[in-house]
Amino acid sequence: MKLNQSKIILIFIGALLIGVLGGYGGVKLAGNQEDNSTLEISNTERATLSNDNEDSDTELPADLNKISQTFDLIKSNYIEDVDDNELVEGAIEGMLSTLEDPHTSYLDSEMMKQFNEQIESSFEGIGAEVSEVDGYITIVSPMKESPAEKAGLRPNDQVLSVDGESIEGLNVNEAVAKIRGEKGTDVVLEIQRSGVSDSFEVTIQRDTIPVETVYSEIHTEDGKDTGVIQITNFSEHTGEEFEEQLTDLENQGIDGLVIDVRGNPGGLLDVAEEILQQFVPSDMPYLQIEDADGNTEEYVSDLDEEKDYPISVLIDEGSASASEIIAVAMKELDYDIVGETSFGKGTVQQAIPLGDDSSVKMTTFKWLSPNGVWIDGDGVEPTIEQKQDDYYYSIPIQVTDDEPLTFDHTSEAVANMQVMLSGLGYDTGRTDGYFNEETENAVEEFQDDNDLEVTGEVDEETGGLIETQVIEKIRDGEDDRQLERSLEELYQ
Repeated sequence: MKLNQSKIILIFIGALLIGVLGGYGGVKLAGNQEDNSTLEISNTERATLSNDNEDSDTELPADLNKISQTFDLIKSNYIEDVDDNELVEGAIEGMLSTLEDPHTSYLDSEMMKQFNEQIESSFEGIGAEVSEVDGYITIVSPMKESPAEKAGLRPNDQVLSVDGESIEGLNVNEAVAKIRGEKGTDVVLEIQRSGVSDSFEVTIQRDTIPVETVYSEIHTEDGKDTGVIQITNFSEHTGEEFEEQLTDLENQGIDGLVIDVRGNPGGLLDVAEEILQQFVPSDMPYLQIEDADGNTEEYVSDLDEEKDYPISVLIDEGSASASEIIAVAMKELDYDIVGETSFGKGTVQQAIPLGDDSSVKMTTFKWLSPNGVWIDGDGVEPTIEQKQDDYYYSIPIQVTDDEPLTFDHTSEAVANMQVMLSGLGYDTGRTDGYFNEETENAVEEFQDDNDLEVTGEVDEETGGLIETQVIEKIRDGEDDRQLERSLEELYQ
């Protein structure tokens, strides 16, 4: 049996989200930030791609027959039986890997099924978008209210191993396959965090991840009612949800608006377009798309004028792809962008079916800002830079009952614990990693307040409770300096 050449000529674009499939982020069904943060196109007017050789203008290389020959050699001479389908998929994956593009890969039928479920309703997993960055499987962003967020995973965390097995050398699809799983099962991830010398383990119980993407509320301060709309990713119904909630806020008479895309890894491009078309007037493009030949096309709305109230956008290092499309367009419209520099995902992927429920995802376009700026690798810089309090960036406390953190010790682990306790309102006296008397008193006070044995030492129980309370405080939005700053600056 010879390998059919038509199965080798592939085109695809997309993303993977941990739990079911990597993220998506941009054009339609594209987005890093997923795999990652993929930006996907489903827009046939924008791109017509085909995997049919007869309709393709691509001239096949003369030595393509080597693939067929290799297939025959393996089938005829290899010492063990090999599945035909595995050989074909291996050939596909090999070709795609030579592109050295973390956003281009092969998705088998099961991955495509999971990907579609993720976009349309819900899926089972840990709820984190991942991408390959500098050879490492990297968290782009945990999803709101997901097990990954509750466990304290952060954007740019590198995943070193899954359940004790190294994932070095695996592509995003292979890594995601190991991380995702059925609701109620546990997975142990070894994480390396920037600025921390030692890696640490996080145990996460998989769950059903609902695809609810838009949340809104009104903040009243100094006589101003400010609508805040948070978008957690750009999925199938996000555009209509956003429009409904924005209309509701406007009907309540808001004086200003904050659009929060922090921790949003991206999603469908046309959804980002739907949202921008409500803010960017027709006298400037809201987006440009550049093809492989360097040709660009501008996209404009039918909007006559801007909103009559001030607007700002919140971003952080977990804002990727479609989130960055929103942020940079609003920035170039002279609205304030508050927070930290975003992820930096400026390409568009497209998923092309291969006829057997599998697909290839391939980077096919660049997206550019209204002014033609490509932010890939650089991200969108805020107009108002604002970090969160230090405890927002802490890591899980790694201690054992045999080796607790105790008085007179010095280490990064002690410094991390001091930052967390300080964030909870306990005065440790210092946060430089030296376990002094004030730190011991703070530990004792925390233990007493939480009905723990008062020892002044941080063992597994005390460390675990400190960590839990910090995560809960972050999730509750306490001390959200970025939102506070945005609200302060909005009416200046």
